[in-house]
Amino acid sequence: MSTDSLAGFKQQQREMWSSFAPSAIFTTPVAANLVAFAGIRAGQRVLDVGTGTGVAAITAARVGAEVSALDLTPELLEQAKQDAAIAEQAGIHWIEGDAENLPYPDNSFDIVISQFGHMFAPRADVVVREVHRVLMPGGLFAFASWPPEHLMGRVFALVDTYAASPTSHDAAPQLWGDTHIITQRLANFFEAPFFERGVMLTPALSKSHRRLAFERSFGPMRQALQDLAARPEKIQALRKQMDDLIEPYCLNNQCHQSYLMSRSRVIK
Repeated sequence: MSTDSLAGFKQQQREMWSSFAPSAIFTTPVAANLVAFAGIRAGQRVLDVGTGTGVAAITAARVGAEVSALDLTPELLEQAKQDAAIAEQAGIHWIEGDAENLPYPDNSFDIVISQFGHMFAPRADVVVREVHRVLMPGGLFAFASWPPEHLMGRVFALVDTYAASPTSHDAAPQLWGDTHIITQRLANFFEAPFFERGVMLTPALSKSHRRLAFERSFGPMRQALQDLAARPEKIQALRKQMDDLIEPYCLNNQCHQSYLMSRSRVIK
């Protein structure tokens, strides 16, 4: 990926996620699970990469960690700051920044976490090197991601087929939910990872209600609809395929979205 195309990709990511805030509330139980999974304790220095609206960062701060958090999208950071104030967590250090160029010195953190965040950076190897660099010796990298074989991974793959600029294979975010690929990506810097699975439940009165929620706040879906604005027949086809894809996961007025948690320590 050239320098210009890389910059363009990141600008698109920054813009496409600006409307995600309404859906972030559904990830708050996952944030609690991730903080517990990472074993975060009071006094530890924690970085949340791709923090979004800050649900994981705020959760970590509530257990007493010293938390820094960054995200590409300023609109999400503004929401994060508001939520932190409501939660009486004024000590979090928020920065607009890039997972591929972390603005912190070497050996700055005990734990780096990411809840569905770092997976959107286009170069996995760069992210891994940067996370490794800012971690202390023996530090922990823990993150939540979407497996390719479950709902969200399949949604990413479907929506990408309608995008004007499809994501390159290696940059597909759902690859960060494949245990074999995670193991390969971390291998040079981290010990063999430990995995745990969970299910995020999202209220959904029907499959179409859940699809409409994706249209309103899920960045790739919003971008695809913009790209297809002059082709209503393609929009109709995408919506039909999305409804068909979502339907088996909608049970008892809830959409079941399986996720993966991974953790691994820096090789000593």
